[in-house]
Amino acid sequence: MLIIGIAGGTGSGKTTVVHQIMNELPHTEVGVISQDSYYKESNNPSYEERSKTNFDHPRAIDFELLASQLKELKAGNTINQPVYSFATHNRTDDIVVTHPRKVMIVEGILILSNPELRDLFDIKIFVHADSDERLIRRLKRDIAERGRDMDEVLNRYQNTLKPMHQQFIESTKAFADIIIPNDKFNTVAIDVVRAVINQRIL
Repeated sequence: MLIIGIAGGTGSGKTTVVHQIMNELPHTEVGVISQDSYYKESNNPSYEERSKTNFDHPRAIDFELLASQLKELKAGNTINQPVYSFATHNRTDDIVVTHPRKVMIVEGILILSNPELRDLFDIKIFVHADSDERLIRRLKRDIAERGRDMDEVLNRYQNTLKPMHQQFIESTKAFADIIIPNDKFNTVAIDVVRAVINQRIL
């Protein structure tokens, strides 16, 4: 199994890059795991308190579970991915049954910040985008998909996202094997990734 880690700031275009890579491979040979599924479960009954969670800090992620499940997949075993709800700010009772694939893509803003995860990745990719562009994408996504209002998103960006990006995310670019500037469709970078994948799995 080839494991690809794709990191980058919120709204950098990681999902777009994931889809570009997936389009280059037979769908039966590639699987995707999102860091978002591995936010830690909260025992706090108060929605208001749960909503204060700093989702851009490494301590919010259950890296131990993510790493152990990647190891299970690499050993040829099926896993039950947790499901996290951004509407309730907690895990749900649902699971996603995930089977081993030739290529497994792991995407998330903080995945390169964890040494154990980095060691599991055969290819490490960092998707870079202009900070203004990332903010615009974040605004559109959180308002449309997560039920946030503009003031809430802007406040979180200014007080949490931006400082956390500078402290924990931008620095992980140094661990990347490939850096993809994603202000536009980047065919050259995707061609490089595709060539590496084909070399490893064929």
